[in-house]
Amino acid sequence: MPDLVIRPVQPEEDAEALAAIYAHYVAHSVATFDFEAPSVMATREKFEVILGKGHPAIAGVIDGRLIGYAYVSDYRPRMGYRYTCEDSIYLAPESCGHGYGALMLGDVIGKARTFGFKQMLAVIAGSEAASIGLHKKFGFETKGTFSSLGHKFGRWIDVVHMQKAL
Repeated sequence: MPDLVIRPVQPEEDAEALAAIYAHYVAHSVATFDFEAPSVMATREKFEVILGKGHPAIAGVIDGRLIGYAYVSDYRPRMGYRYTCEDSIYLAPESCGHGYGALMLGDVIGKARTFGFKQMLAVIAGSEAASIGLHKKFGFETKGTFSSLGHKFGRWIDVVHMQKAL
């Protein structure tokens, strides 16, 4: 396994690669319920907002190429949820199954804890076994499955909620 370098997302420099990775999941999976991939500009702006709040957003880089990213965002915008975040992690398809996701999730969990979050949620569409397994590895517990919560590719999709105290 080549060495993975984890560094903060640099919105202006990384937006094109971030958008391309996410576009794959929009077009080919139910990991997101987006039907159209956001533009490079929208992706850049999204990460500028996340980083502007001080929230962790990391890029995984191998040999100078961005192969994945992870970040945490506010779970909900209301003040009472200010200590709760939701994680997101996306890898380029060819980078899946090599342990990079675990390295990145471990890093972003630590950064979320340092930021001051107390709870982290994973909202996993499609009951994706790999994502559920990854989160379990880090101590997330399944708190519920919402049946037929989303609809994509002509079928109803369940969504699993997992939680970890930080």
